[in-house]
Amino acid sequence: MLDVRRLHMLKTVAARGSIAAAAQALGLSAGAVSQQLSALRRDVGVDLLRPDGRTVALTEAGRVLLEHADRILAAVQEAESAVAAVKGTVGTTVTLAALPSTVARIVAPALSELGSQQPQLTVTCLVTDQAQLRELTLGAVDVVLGQRYHHLPDTPPRDIAVSPLLDDPLLVVTAAGQADERPVALRELATHNLAMPPATTDCGQAILHACHQAGFTPTTHYITADIAAQLTLARAGLATALVPRTAIDPATPGIRTAPIEDHPILRLLFAATRHTETENPTTTAVIAALRTAARHHIAATGGCA
Repeated sequence: MLDVRRLHMLKTVAARGSIAAAAQALGLSAGAVSQQLSALRRDVGVDLLRPDGRTVALTEAGRVLLEHADRILAAVQEAESAVAAVKGTVGTTVTLAALPSTVARIVAPALSELGSQQPQLTVTCLVTDQAQLRELTLGAVDVVLGQRYHHLPDTPPRDIAVSPLLDDPLLVVTAAGQADERPVALRELATHNLAMPPATTDCGQAILHACHQAGFTPTTHYITADIAAQLTLARAGLATALVPRTAIDPATPGIRTAPIEDHPILRLLFAATRHTETENPTTTAVIAALRTAARHHIAATGGCA
């Protein structure tokens, strides 16, 4: 009989590209992963992996087995959720992946609420902007607080359930005293030096898309995905930044923020879990806390759900 844990290891190796990377993600040694994959190879009687330069790739048999493994692992997830629903109680551990820009306004309030309502639940929070949904599909995390910019197609991966939280507009950030508080037409920024994320990021692409719609290509002397650095440059009067509202502390001194009136740039913040027919009480509790924190943020800022 095939071992479910070994199937999960095969899936992780295929996604990470190497046994060493998979071992790191699984919290195991490379030797332990190799031994389990060798045992899986003996179980099926055929090679499942082959060298591919400095990485490994699936053989034809490996690809066939992985297709079945995906269904098997999904069925195991479904069974776990069904049993948890029958128990009707929130579990003891859960892993949340969240964007750095959401920690202050959404994640921290949500975890505080969870701590008071579900004191037995220990939440491990992975703060990262890299491939959160892939980590979800691999089972490395249980809930993702992610983002999608509105100019991009809404195509979540298969077997992922997405719950919208709020629309989070980008605001124009300048040094205090350099601009009034009126809404800004995006085309006015054609003469500004912008502090922008790299064009390879979702936010950078969204800003470039909106600027091109407004009829100009932005001037960028400062390229950084670090929002704290963008705000520092704006406060110093060295650049104008376009920053999501949830990432800005309204009490930050020395800056002025204004909405974009003609070509708004919106990111949708969402909570995502692996799709199951039966709701899991633990992930449901986490998403409920994130949704409550989002509602409180909307109420405090006058934003929109």
